[in-house]
Amino acid sequence: MHSLETYQLAIIALGAIAFGVWLLVKGGDWTVSNAVIVAKRSGVSKLFIAATIVAFGTSAPELFTSVNANLSGFPGIAVGNVIGSNIANIFLVVAVCAITAPVLFDRREVRVDTLVMLGATAAMVPAVLAGLLPRWAGAVMMAALMAYVFYQYRASKLDIEAVKDAESDAQTPWIMMLVGIATLVLGSEILVKGAVAGGVALGVPEAVIGMTLIAFGTSLPELTACVAAARKGESEMIVGGIVGSNIFNILSVLALSAAVKPLMINPRFAAFDLPVAVAVTAVFAGFLLFGNRIGPTVGWVMLLCYIAFVVAQYTLIDALV
Repeated sequence: MHSLETYQLAIIALGAIAFGVWLLVKGGDWTVSNAVIVAKRSGVSKLFIAATIVAFGTSAPELFTSVNANLSGFPGIAVGNVIGSNIANIFLVVAVCAITAPVLFDRREVRVDTLVMLGATAAMVPAVLAGLLPRWAGAVMMAALMAYVFYQYRASKLDIEAVKDAESDAQTPWIMMLVGIATLVLGSEILVKGAVAGGVALGVPEAVIGMTLIAFGTSLPELTACVAAARKGESEMIVGGIVGSNIFNILSVLALSAAVKPLMINPRFAAFDLPVAVAVTAVFAGFLLFGNRIGPTVGWVMLLCYIAFVVAQYTLIDALV
């Protein structure tokens, strides 16, 4: 009877997870697409849109999921979601895009953003090693993010175009953007509850669930948007979106999670996941600082490394916990 109840709980949990992921994907899509329209009507450049507006929009699922998880008493999911999403953004999203079409970029244009990404990753290290990210540190990280966004805005070249729309059409993007945000809130609640229930039923720790299933689910908006950009040859949107998303994940998602409630960090993250995240970020930064393309061969290697990382999460549970 106990096994039957566990089986039923697992099925219900998987259904909740699937529905939560679907809501996050739809909410992220509505938020991003309409935020881009709003930004374009304000006359900001494509680079600014990719590195800030789109990056924040695609990181919104991580934001709502991690904050909700920490407030609900599941800090392992909050931290695992951020670290796992940053790894997935590079070794999954960039990999799939490179396999679809070579990702080309001008290293001079992305140098500052790459250095900021490295700095944000470095800022996360002391907190993970200490096992705690206090409120004041979260506030400092959020201030750093605002400085980064301000820099991006000042550095972007404005290309203001007069856009004439009917009054009702002008308001539609704002309304749909708010609907997208509301959908993200609902989706994150369902996803967290379903993932925790599923983890309990299957005996999987919340940190592992956060690092893999939830991280993958909340990275789907980046994956969808970047693959579409790859097919259209918009490599600038891919690189800007991923770099910006990784910055937002740390300086916004992780920081805000700590700002609303001090974030307790399981020692297992320092033992395995943090070194992987730092290494993956360093490899990606190396390509951006010293190269000009990421081709299909590198994409396949990245993808295989990501699969190995996910497998390790489930096969090394006893050693990592």
